[in-house]
Amino acid sequence: MRTVRVETGGADKLQRVLGVFDENLSVIARELELYTRVEGTAICLEGEDPNVTVGEKVIESLLSVLDSGEEIDKSRLLYCIELAKEGHASDIEGVMQGVVAVSARGKPVKCKTVGQKEYVSAIRKNTITFGVGPAGTGKTYLAVCLAVASYKEKRVEKIILTRPAVEAGEKLGFLPGDLQTKVDPYLRPLYDALQEMFGQETYAKLMEKGAIEVAPLAYMRGRTLSDAFVILDEAQNATREQMKMFLTRLGEGSKMVVTGDLTQTDLPEGKTSGLKQAVTLLKDVEDIAVCTLTEKDVVRHPLVMKIVRMYERDSARRSKGEKR
Repeated sequence: MRTVRVETGGADKLQRVLGVFDENLSVIARELELYTRVEGTAICLEGEDPNVTVGEKVIESLLSVLDSGEEIDKSRLLYCIELAKEGHASDIEGVMQGVVAVSARGKPVKCKTVGQKEYVSAIRKNTITFGVGPAGTGKTYLAVCLAVASYKEKRVEKIILTRPAVEAGEKLGFLPGDLQTKVDPYLRPLYDALQEMFGQETYAKLMEKGAIEVAPLAYMRGRTLSDAFVILDEAQNATREQMKMFLTRLGEGSKMVVTGDLTQTDLPEGKTSGLKQAVTLLKDVEDIAVCTLTEKDVVRHPLVMKIVRMYERDSARRSKGEKR
């Protein structure tokens, strides 16, 4: 058994690390099998030597989170524990550095995981970036934030957001209303992210003058997309033909981000996902990056991480069964 004392540096920091009713400390004790107590403004950890070492790193990581101006929520706490267990606790400090964009209300948007940091870096560095991973990893939201930042910095003249409208088979003519009304259900997550970053009034003006375009994938055919930041969301539902069509729309001065979750394909049985094929074909092409986010990068409710993990385990079991 070993005991270590970690000084937090003040009553305010101590309280923020402990959480409401010491909930954070209870999680650390449970996850790492430690006995914990508070002495003044310090946290004492007691247990097996390796677990105490991990616990110490977790507390230090949480203090770094607070120093960066962020707060500690349960998902961030669990992520710090995961990193510390893997010996990468120091990575959390680097994640918090740098602002991706600033929302309309002045709130800075920052990466929350190592995977997100790598994803944002890849988008900034490459002309085409594929972001592949489960729900809740921030693939689309971070891409929209970077698109807004690029527009505000006048590096692009237009933001184009598109998704395959799989449920309507890309044939939306039979639905009532104009194009905008028809595709709204498919594109709502993109609208929400844009409105948060620009503000409702500015967003409406940019939509009116055509600086922001949101349309189903089918409407990209025959165009050349120049001086634009283009995002293809839910790309796992694009066919191989649609993906090729989309990628070859790339024009001068443009950047493309393609996001999707290969475990949630809604294509008809027998149809191969264009995202899956593109990632395999293009992963080694210069100026194209493929970023794979995992359940560790989920930043929604902590239960989402557990749900994703259980489904991945089930898929792995099924794959082993099929091979046999």
